[in-house]
Formats: sequence, C-alpha cells, structure tokens
Amino acid sequence: MRIDAEILRQSWFLAGPTACGKTATALLLAERLNAEIIALDSMSLYRMMDIGTAKPTPEERARVPHHLIDVIGPHEEFSVAEYVRAAEAACREILDRGHLPLFVGGTGLYLRALLRGVFDGPPADETFRSDLQEQARVMGGDWLHQQVRSVDPDAAARLHSADTRRLIRVLEIVHLTGRPASQQQRETPLSLELRPKHVYWLNPPRAWLHARINHRVQQMMAAGWLEEVRALLNRDRPLSRTARQALGYQELIAHLHGEGALDVTIDRIQTRTRQFAKRQHTWFRHLEECRAVEITGEESPHSLVETLLSDR
Repeated sequence: MRIDAEILRQSWFLAGPTACGKTATALLLAERLNAEIIALDSMSLYRMMDIGTAKPTPEERARVPHHLIDVIGPHEEFSVAEYVRAAEAACREILDRGHLPLFVGGTGLYLRALLRGVFDGPPADETFRSDLQEQARVMGGDWLHQQVRSVDPDAAARLHSADTRRLIRVLEIVHLTGRPASQQQRETPLSLELRPKHVYWLNPPRAWLHARINHRVQQMMAAGWLEEVRALLNRDRPLSRTARQALGYQELIAHLHGEGALDVTIDRIQTRTRQFAKRQHTWFRHLEECRAVEITGEESPHSLVETLLSDR
C-alpha cells in the first residue's frame, strides 16, 4: 500500500531528531506555504499523553491546523498501515481546501512508510502471539530481540529490544509466510520524476542536541509528566502495549511501581532519549529521498525557513 504519488509530490516533509527545534520552524514554514501540519509521530496519536510526547500547545494548534494528533485512546493500538491510510485521507482534505500538507515529526518508520509504501502482512495469529508473549515473560531480557535477529536481522537492527509488539509481529510474519518481514516490506523509492521534492531533516551537532534533550526532560518533569503517567495508570482501561512502552513513559511507570528512585529514572529517560535520537539519525540518513539540513543550533526558525524555501 502506497500513498498516491501526486499527493506526495505536493507534500512537504520536515523531520529530525527529538528536541531539535522542529515545531517552531514548522509553524513558520506552514504559514509561509499556506500549509496544514500532519504529525509524523507515532505517540502524539494518543490522547492524554501530552507532556511526554511534546505535542504542540493549543496556541500552536490555533496558529496552524494540525492533523493526526489525539486520534486514539491510550488503551488502543494503531498500525503503520492505519497511519498511512489516515495520512492520505488528511492530505486529500488539505489539498481540497487549497492548502499544502506539511508532515512534521521524528518517527522514521512512518516517514519510510509514506515515501516507500507499507506491507500490511497476514492477519494476526492470536495463539502464536500469546505463546510468544509468555515465552518472552519467562525468558526475560533480550530473548525476544534475539529471536528476531536469528530470522530477520534487518528488522532486528531497526527495532528496539523493548518494542515487544513489533518484535512479535516480525516473528509472526515469518511464522505465517515463511519469509522475513523485511524482505516483503522492501519498497524501492519512487522514480526521480515522481518522488516528492521537499523532504528535509534537521541535522544538529550531537553535543548540542544531547544538552537540549537533557534540559527538555527536566522541563517535562517540571510540567507534571509524572502526574500525567499516574493519571494514565489510574484509568479504568489499561494502557496498550505501545503506549506503555513509549519513550519515558515506560521508565516512569516502572518508577511508580517501585523500581528506582526518581533521579535515577530521570537520568535513565535522558539516556534512552539520546539513544533514540541516534536511531532517528540512522533512519533519516538511510532514506535517499531525505535531504539533510545541517544546523548549528544557533539559527533562528526564521532563517531555517528561508533556507528551506530557497530550495523551491
């Protein structure tokens, strides 16, 4: 399944690692392009998960219309294929209004699915999934990730060892089809004349980005992130596997269950976020459609927008 090439040609994309300043730049760029923003983020889809996902504020959403934010409850799942379908529908609505779609975010898996298409795969085998979940619980640690490495090393390289849901799906596809998921998911880029022209990612210096990440985690904690997680755990319906494993939420949930002091937990979140930013760089570098915009961290959002628009 692939988004219509003409829709992609009219769309703009602004990706980049977490905490690199995408939001401020995207708002100005959207206003200059007469665009509406579509979130390129797997976690801002969830309602009630606001602080830890760094969603745009109500004031920012009032400046520019935003799409694919707060579309599912924290107890629900949302596949990559569902995201692609929802993104195409949003694009069509935006273009019908005479505006341009501007994708903004840092989920490399979603960006690849938009640019290359996505493999839906066979229907779920609930018995197989349950058996794997039980084995993973008994074996613990890195066992599930090791199983994926043995049958689909390409998929294992892309997935974090804590991403239980996607690791199980990779093993399920091999079980049901006899072929690694990565072989079936490989979609080549569109030809040069068809592929979108405006796919950019912000590439900041590592030291600058790490300092920004550490500071932002502290800001999120001061804004009430721990209380947000506590409220999610007190809901009648349990968090979905994906929501529970979200960056930072997983660590705060463990803390609320008595695993580790708060200062140790905050340090762990900062470390994991820095590691996540490194994986984001890998995603963007390996997509040939993406053009890196090297930044120093000293540029203003206005100057970044002028750089992007000069490429039209």
